[in-house]
Parts: sequence; structure tokens; C-alpha cells
Amino acid sequence: MTQQRVLITGGSGFIAGHTILQALEAGHRVRTTVRSLGKEAGVRAVLTDAGMVDGENLSFVEADLLSDKGWADAVAGMDYVLHVASPVQPGHVENEDNLIVPAREGTLRVLRAARDAGVKRVVLTSAFHAVSWGHPHNDHVFTEADWTVLDGPGVDAYGKSKTLSERAAWDFIASEGGEMELVTLLPVAVMGPVMGNDISGSNHIVQSMLNGAMPAFPHIFIPIVDVRDVASAHILAMTAADAAGQRFLISNGPAIELNDIGATIRAAVGGAAAQVPTRTIPNLVVRVAALFSARFRSTVPDLGYAKKTSNAKARRVLGWSPRGARGAIAAAAESMVRKGLVGR
Repeated sequence: MTQQRVLITGGSGFIAGHTILQALEAGHRVRTTVRSLGKEAGVRAVLTDAGMVDGENLSFVEADLLSDKGWADAVAGMDYVLHVASPVQPGHVENEDNLIVPAREGTLRVLRAARDAGVKRVVLTSAFHAVSWGHPHNDHVFTEADWTVLDGPGVDAYGKSKTLSERAAWDFIASEGGEMELVTLLPVAVMGPVMGNDISGSNHIVQSMLNGAMPAFPHIFIPIVDVRDVASAHILAMTAADAAGQRFLISNGPAIELNDIGATIRAAVGGAAAQVPTRTIPNLVVRVAALFSARFRSTVPDLGYAKKTSNAKARRVLGWSPRGARGAIAAAAESMVRKGLVGR
């Protein structure tokens, strides 16, 4: 592959870090954003520990999604932008605007800067939260053709933030994007090897099980994809000719029940999983608890419901080939144990 100049936003993040590793390995010149250049040394150390190659092809620039400052410098001379950075906070949020406004405005800020700099294509990391929330519970197989119903049951602030920011991105491209192309990726719950000592995204589920913070399992099913496969989808979407103007659901296989995730963790790390529960919570108990707890309330709409997904379009158009979801669970648990992150 010809060397490209790529900006990857949010370089200290989980998905962004793995994407940086793969972009460098593919031979690209990579620039990444951090909110403060004081973070550069720490991010480089984390990437080096994770096996970074050709680190001399990685540079940093200071930019924050909440400010215009720095974005013109960030996108200058770039062929492509992979906009990965966005606030992540599923579940109950006291003030939804604290999540929605930075996600939407940050996305538009990046798109405007990229357009003005003559960037060829932006790949935006959206989420399954922009696809499958608020719909009836039936046998529907979700694809990238679906959109979350914002006023439907179970839609949280994070779901709204991802849906509204992606909608805003497509509207921007249609009305103001000029020649710039947009691709959006919609990953389901992302798990996999931890980078550094920070645990983010759906890896928190694995951590909470290992730490005994989840004493028993409600009947919740989670569709899971490996972070390394999410990263590879970003690299493929960057240059795939037929990807322009398309959404891609980044999923892999059936949703996995929480007690099955726990069993996968126990098989992966043995004695280090001593606090992973084996009991399940009856649905009725969860419903009663939800009357008094916002945390439980957010889980009630999805009790016993396993969402079905199709990744056929990503396989066909991008040539994407993901590994097994249980491997992502195991890799997450093994990395946490290896790094001493269990018990924190």
C-alpha cells in the first residue's frame, strides 16, 4: 500500500491507540491529536509497550474537540482523517448535554477543518448505539441501514450523542462537504487488549467482573467485537474505493450473554477470575431494583433480548475479516491480569 498521511484523533484512546499501531505497521505517516502535548511522552510509551513499529512516523499535535484551536494545524497536509475521539459514557447521565454537545460539535469541528485542508476522506467512528436502540424487540437483524429511534425505549445519552453526531456529519457532507468523502463505522461493544493502565469502553464490563463489582448476572446479551478488528476496519475504510458515502456495521457473531462472558473470562485467566460471579439475577428482581436505581433502570429494556447483527457489508465492501468475539473477551481479561489491573 502506498504511504498515506493520516490524522487519527484522540491518540490516548483505546480504539485510536490500536488504530495508530496498525496504520504505522501498514507504512503510513501518522499524526494524532492529544488535548495537551504534555501527554505525548506517556502515549508514546504506551504505544511502544504495545509493540509500535516505525514510531518515527508518528507525530503529535495539541487539539481539543471543545475548541477550534489547533485543528487547522492537525489536518494540514493530511490525505485522510480517522476521527475516533468522542466522549464515551453509556448508561445514566445527569446532564445529557455534557455528552451530546461535545460529540456533535467536535465532529463538525473536525469535518470543517478537514474540508478546508483538502482532506480526501474522513472515517468517522460512530457506534452501534446509533443503529439499534429504541426499536421493538423482535427477530430483526440490524444492519447499517438502521438508525436508533431517539425517543424509543432504552435510549441513553450516549446513544443520543452518537446518533446526533453521525446525523450531523452526514448533513454536513451533503450541504457543505464539497469534494470530501465520508465513511462511518458502527462498532458494537468493543473489547480487547488493554493499552497502558487505562481501561475504557466495554472493557469496563470485564474489569467489573474480575473485581467482583458485579455480584451476579442479569440476563443481558452484548454483541462484541475485538478492538484490533475495529482498528483494521478503520484502515480498510480509509482507502476502499467503494466505501465512500457508506455506513458499515462492525460486528461479529451473535450477542453473548453476561454469564457466558464470565465463563469465557474464567477459562482465560483461571484463578485470577475468582471474583467473577456464577449466579444470575431473575428478571423480576432487576425490574424491582430499577424502581429505585437509575443504573438498573437502563438495563430493563434489554433484559433477555439478544440483538442480531449482520457484518456482510463490511466483509463484502471493505474485505474485513474479524476474529472471534470470545477472543476479544479473553484478550481483555489476560491483559488486565498481566498488567496488574485486577483488584483496583
